[in-house]
Amino acid sequence: MLLRNALVVVLLSWNVASMFGQSEPRPLAAVLGEEIVPPPASLLQLKEYLLKRIAEPPAPTSAQQWTAEAKKIRERLLNVAFNGWPQDWVGSSPQFEDLGYIKAGQGYRMRKLRYEIVPGFQSSAILYEPERLEGKIPAILNVNGHVGAPGKAIEYKQKRCINFAKQGMLALNLEWLSYGELGHKENEHWFGAHLDLVGANELGLFILAMRRGLDYLYQHSNVDRNRLGMTGLSGGGWQTIVLSSLDERVTAAVPVAGFSSLIPRVEARWSGDLGDVEQSATDIFEGRDYTHLTALMAPRPMLLTYNAEDDCCFRAPLVKPLVYDFLKPIYRLYGQEKSLEWHENHDPGNHNYQLDNRLQTYRFFSQHFKLPLTEKEIPSDAEIKSYDELVVGLPPNNLTMLALARKLAAQIRRQPMPADASSRFAWASSERKKLENVVRYKATGIRRAWTVANTKSKGVETKSYWLFFDNGLSANAVWVKSIGAPDNAPVTVVVHDQGKKAAAVEVSDRVNRGEQVLAVDPVFTGDAWNKIGSANYQQVLHGTGDRPLGLEAAQLLAITHWICRQAGSSKARIESRGIRNQVAVLVASALEPELFSEVLIREGMSSLAHLLEKPVEFRQAPELFCFGLYKEFDLDRLVALASPARVLNEQMQTDTVR
Repeated sequence: MLLRNALVVVLLSWNVASMFGQSEPRPLAAVLGEEIVPPPASLLQLKEYLLKRIAEPPAPTSAQQWTAEAKKIRERLLNVAFNGWPQDWVGSSPQFEDLGYIKAGQGYRMRKLRYEIVPGFQSSAILYEPERLEGKIPAILNVNGHVGAPGKAIEYKQKRCINFAKQGMLALNLEWLSYGELGHKENEHWFGAHLDLVGANELGLFILAMRRGLDYLYQHSNVDRNRLGMTGLSGGGWQTIVLSSLDERVTAAVPVAGFSSLIPRVEARWSGDLGDVEQSATDIFEGRDYTHLTALMAPRPMLLTYNAEDDCCFRAPLVKPLVYDFLKPIYRLYGQEKSLEWHENHDPGNHNYQLDNRLQTYRFFSQHFKLPLTEKEIPSDAEIKSYDELVVGLPPNNLTMLALARKLAAQIRRQPMPADASSRFAWASSERKKLENVVRYKATGIRRAWTVANTKSKGVETKSYWLFFDNGLSANAVWVKSIGAPDNAPVTVVVHDQGKKAAAVEVSDRVNRGEQVLAVDPVFTGDAWNKIGSANYQQVLHGTGDRPLGLEAAQLLAITHWICRQAGSSKARIESRGIRNQVAVLVASALEPELFSEVLIREGMSSLAHLLEKPVEFRQAPELFCFGLYKEFDLDRLVALASPARVLNEQMQTDTVR
């Protein structure tokens, strides 16, 4: 019986296909691979989209107004940063272990410290003390950036800390995630996205890691709490502005080449200024920008240091207008114009915290901390320690960023899906609203469909489209059907993680079944994004409160509605291959299940846990690291929400990332 039914299906398919021209994958791949949207056009559209989402700089009219507004901004930013974090972790007291002195040079001492970031996750630090430690003295929190393997042992940071100690200040030298003793592969900053996935904002971990150092200094019996400074280069400059702006215990700060407004970062022709995921942490710039963070320092003293021809990021002339120039009037409101300074380094002028920048820092802190003015560096070349000499030692089972994400994932408990039909309807309605919120879904429509090319050969016709959406973004697609097939032939939409050219076999198969097929490259997929590095821009989208996954799902829904209207159909099939479009398709079908007759997934995942366990890295599938997606949903729930559409899975993969 089963054999007879199968034979009937094959014969029917053959009869339908024989009525029209036959499609072959190889010539079809050539059409599907033709450029429709030049990558520079895609990038320009995305940049324009992003620039519209960046907040205007604050423009207070009085010191009182800004003081009140700054308090609200700090509260909102901290709520965002610690979204999803256990409150007992956020509010816990610092846990430092003093491992004793190590040999130092004349005029200062050095202590090895180990401390807890969160339970099970420890870091290390070196405390530099004046040799004669008496009374209340200033203290500087020293943080580092992307320094590679040396971590806290990097030469220019050691020199700075030694000089601070010899000048009569405490200097705490912190390690940073992914460097030095924390230099584990699973601490690479892109794994912050995995924390987002499980519903804990990645920025929270970075703030806790540096704030513990500030807590230590603030509670130190010899620290004058009115003279607490902070400084660092690059990622250390970023840490400096973030912690200093959000924690008023920092009374003076020197961020060096660590940040700029989002505007020049997006406008720049290179994407290096876009930074790591924590520098555009999810929702941190929803209605805000780094200009707001900078303004939160007013009226506390701050020296903004940048390099004239920085070979990494944040070149001084590009940064100055929206970081320093706009900030001067706000300091003027407080009568503290002299507390805000700007230094542009020309020697060597590249990405550095070398002698010229250090001298400016010594002068600034000695001036504002009422110490003898320091204008020269005390030579310390012979006192620089090796990496091994500064090793504090961390537990062999120390957590990593990825391990922490896995730990939080293991604690996720979702409400069971109801079994009875009446309860399932109400549940589905509620879950769809939740899903819309998680992916920040905003419906869009096709504003215009440009027909940019066509073919009509060997029984098959095609039309190539550039599709423009109401929100300013675009996609591209190729419509394919057999010559002679009716205009109302069934519709299948096909998406592929490697782009529509790679979907030639799937497209050809459906055309040969008598269907019309739309092979689609939604935003961030296919040749239109070649060599752009869209992951960098997608992280900025997350930071401004958007979700690339929601944008992709909205495009798929708009495109499916559009092709169904062309065909006079109320429903369409949709196929995907690869994990990225798998999730986008499942989200789309979960949001509008009545639009799809069938959803076919090839080479997909069985669970979003795959992103954690493989692990899939952020750059491989940036849209999937949507804040709280795995905390609130797994793929089985999306499949359930897609009902009555039938969802089929083929060739489930566990190793290949597409």
